[in-house]
Amino acid sequence: MGNETTCTVRFGKQKSTGKALLETNEVIFRGDFRLKVPFVSLKSAKAVNGELRLDTADGPAIFELGEQAAKWCDKILHPKSRIEKLGVKANASVALLGEFDREFLAELREVTKNAVKGKLGSQPDWIFLEARQKSELGQMAKLAKQMRRDGAIWVVYPKGKKDLTESDVLAAGRRAGLRDVKVVGFSLTHTALKFVVPLANR
Repeated sequence: MGNETTCTVRFGKQKSTGKALLETNEVIFRGDFRLKVPFVSLKSAKAVNGELRLDTADGPAIFELGEQAAKWCDKILHPKSRIEKLGVKANASVALLGEFDREFLAELREVTKNAVKGKLGSQPDWIFLEARQKSELGQMAKLAKQMRRDGAIWVVYPKGKKDLTESDVLAAGRRAGLRDVKVVGFSLTHTALKFVVPLANR
């Protein structure tokens, strides 16, 4: 059980078993009712007897997480930065393909000055590919050949689009001979999927 699990949630008079997701900036629950709790809106968060108790503006939301309650609570109270979650190290070479928001670019500049927009450069450590439509995923095979063997490609794509789904991104990466290893909530509107070259092929 990591950042996604099946559990029971109590919220007001409602109680349901469903799927809970711990995202970068919020907790989401989908069951007989739906709940989205942004971290910034919380009055408090604590773990008590296997329960994650979130004090929201609309009342307490209680997630029955068992031994994971304390870990989720710690991640909510002390969230990693986006760059930490993406794993970009100091002075890493980064290629940015597509349009990325100013906030992300500023975060990136704090850890490396070796970020290039619009081109690959020479075997970058990290490639960030912004995909707005399925056709843009076709370049992944080419990128896979040009990236460092121990590097990674992050595909950043919009949440909730029927014409560009997680399944589409996963399929494109696998067709390129890559292995998906991690998913991160890139922003409130976008998800990022990480792909690497399988160990056997490095």
